[in-house]
Formats: sequence, structure tokens, C-alpha cells
Amino acid sequence: MSNARSSKASRKSTASPLMVRLDEESKTLITQAAGLRRTSVSDYVRTITVAQARREVKSACNQTIALSPDEQLAFWQALQAPPKLTPAQKRLGALMRGKG
Repeated sequence: MSNARSSKASRKSTASPLMVRLDEESKTLITQAAGLRRTSVSDYVRTITVAQARREVKSACNQTIALSPDEQLAFWQALQAPPKLTPAQKRLGALMRGKG
């Protein structure tokens, strides 16, 4: 049992503080979300940010991009509706094709 206590103590001593500046609205939202989970703001931020960071690092290692459903839809819509070229872009395209 003393080993369990000493390993917990050593984990706590290796913790490093992180300061984050938030606007009032963001801080209020985080506080409300922590309250909904019945946890402290520190525990809430730690749980959410570490999990998200883990996903992003894993995606980067796998060279994949993870998109939320809303992001997937926006990406698909952007592919289906390419932007209209400006007159300057059209002139440049003509020049590059040797028609200018």
C-alpha cells in the first residue's frame, strides 16, 4: 500500500500548472459545463483538453484529418460549389494558358 501512496505522490509532484486567459463568456461556459459534470473547472479543462490533444496527435501520426459532422458537411459543400473566379483570376488563367 505504501507503494501506491508513493506513486500517487510522485505523480502529483510532476504536475505542472498551466495558465489560460479567457474572456468572461468562455469562462462562464466552461464553469457551467464543469458544473453539469459535477467536477471542478480544472478537472473539466484537463479532461477535455487532454482527450482532444490525444486525438489530434494520433490523427497527425496517422496522417489523417478528423472532422466533426458539421465540418464534414462544410467540406463537402465547398467541394461541390467551387468559388467563382474573379476577373483578375480569369485574366491570369488566360495568360498561363498562353491566350493573353
